[in-house]
Amino acid sequence: MSTVDGVSSSSVLDKYQVKQDSTQNKELGKDQFLNLLVAQLNNQNPLEPQGNGEFIAQLAQFSTVEGVEKLNSSMETILSGYQSSQALQASSLVGRKVIVPVDKAVVDTSESFKASAVLPTSSSNVYVNVYDSAGAVVSRINLGEQQAGNVSFIWDGKDSSGNVMKPGTYRFEAQATYGNETKGLYTLLPANVDSVTLGGNELMLNLAGIGNVPLSQVQVIGQ
Repeated sequence: MSTVDGVSSSSVLDKYQVKQDSTQNKELGKDQFLNLLVAQLNNQNPLEPQGNGEFIAQLAQFSTVEGVEKLNSSMETILSGYQSSQALQASSLVGRKVIVPVDKAVVDTSESFKASAVLPTSSSNVYVNVYDSAGAVVSRINLGEQQAGNVSFIWDGKDSSGNVMKPGTYRFEAQATYGNETKGLYTLLPANVDSVTLGGNELMLNLAGIGNVPLSQVQVIGQ
């Protein structure tokens, strides 16, 4: 670094340095960078001016810092718009019914409960076991031979003896037979949206009897 009247320009630049500690931002901002550049130009030796190449390189760094700040500002604007869109979408989901890949659902046994299971390949026998909140099997829905795809099933809300069960939360276990092997299947069940949680990376739906489920897992949005 050059000197002026025996004074090192580094000593002048010292007062523009950003103190780095655990409570302050360690990144050099645009304003601090510009102050350092101006101080360097004011204190350089007139007989030994800074080379054009080095000066241009510093200007390029300044442009980069400014460009990054503008990009961050643009991203914040986009994020704010996305969150506003999420909030609007969330308000329209409360009180509606959605179909999600879960195994539990709140069932009104006074009417038929409609759902489906995901069958990856054709099976000679598909069935769904229905469990009450205590974990006891109350019914079995036999679907027989089925082709690959979403297999719909209906539970009439009755146990294996024909008695109407009480309304409440029930678990549905779908299984398929492949030769001598039996495999479990994913079930797609309906649920009511009680509330919505904003924030984080994704919108979370609070579903009755199920809990929080990411919006991305919703397969169908009903009325």
